[in-house]
Amino acid sequence: MPKILIADDSIAVRKVAERLLAEAGFSVMLAANGEEALAYLAKERPDVVVSDVIMPDKSGYEVCAFVRGQPALATTPVLLISGIVNDEVTRQAESCRANGVLKKPFQGTSLKDRVFELLAKRQEASRPAPSSPHSAQEAAPENILPALGDPLQSGPQETSQINEFERQLQVERTRSEELTKRVADLTTQLARTKEGESQLTMERQRVGSLQQKLTMLEQQIARIPELEAAVKSEQDVVNSLKQAMVNAQTLSSRVEELESSLDTERAAAEQLVQQLADLEGISAKVKETEARLANDQRQILELQHARVSLQAELLTERKSRTETAERIQELETTAARIQELEGLLASERERNGVLTQRAVEAEQSAESATKRFEEMVRKLGEIAGLASQLGSRKGQS
Repeated sequence: MPKILIADDSIAVRKVAERLLAEAGFSVMLAANGEEALAYLAKERPDVVVSDVIMPDKSGYEVCAFVRGQPALATTPVLLISGIVNDEVTRQAESCRANGVLKKPFQGTSLKDRVFELLAKRQEASRPAPSSPHSAQEAAPENILPALGDPLQSGPQETSQINEFERQLQVERTRSEELTKRVADLTTQLARTKEGESQLTMERQRVGSLQQKLTMLEQQIARIPELEAAVKSEQDVVNSLKQAMVNAQTLSSRVEELESSLDTERAAAEQLVQQLADLEGISAKVKETEARLANDQRQILELQHARVSLQAELLTERKSRTETAERIQELETTAARIQELEGLLASERERNGVLTQRAVEAEQSAESATKRFEEMVRKLGEIAGLASQLGSRKGQS
């Protein structure tokens, strides 16, 4: 059973080639790269070598040159396979004395047919050639030399030595030609290797830059949850500040209402003061006109009625004072809430200086309103004292 060596760095190509040749009845050996192929060829003698042109370590051209450089393998057919078949590939295949180049992927049974063809040519080459005068002359050059009268002819031993020298010279010439071709191939491969190294360096640099960009993107992506949490926290703070602003605006509107009520109460107190002044004037007139008490009884009755109305007004004023006390309590509650708001807004003082200023102004307004209420209560107390004095004076009179 013929043995076929398949050398290719692609496992898919190796499996396809193994299946095609095994179905044809061949014994198939596989090599994953050029080094494995050379190691196998150093120990075994396959009938046909099928090698990929481009492999990581040793190329197909080097595998072919190795086969041609070994006397035991020199006549072994070598079929190169390549994904690209152009003039350069064909030239290098001829330089390393390959038996042909087959394009990948294989079309139908093309690989099997080429292997059968190479085996058939090898069998024909191994058959003995028919005898002829010309071939006899080529096979026995020692018979020609005596006819030429070579002076070195002195017997069969010298003739065999000359033939041996000529054979060795021919072998050396062949080896020199092979070495020259191999040097040329190696020079070409060295240039391609340098170009490949340059491209590899550029690719590595690109891969490094891409890895750096990927690392930066991963870091930015890792920061997304943190940024989302920060945004949510900021949104919560903004919402709380908006609520605090609404509350402060509500308090401000309530303070304005309280100020309006205070103005109303102040106007009423001024009217009461004016009435008290009028009463004092009437009392002075009463003192001056004691002699005319009879004539002024009507005025006294009017004053009594005025006293009754004043007492009613005082009751109304007390009720108003109670309401004012309740309002003061509400203001105190409002002040406490304002203090709570101040405590809440203290943590955001840098961002919300305007709100803090408004809260302070509201607190000051509340304090001012409280002072005004206290002053009003004091004035009402004075008015009540004056009214009681006026009543006592009227009783004495």
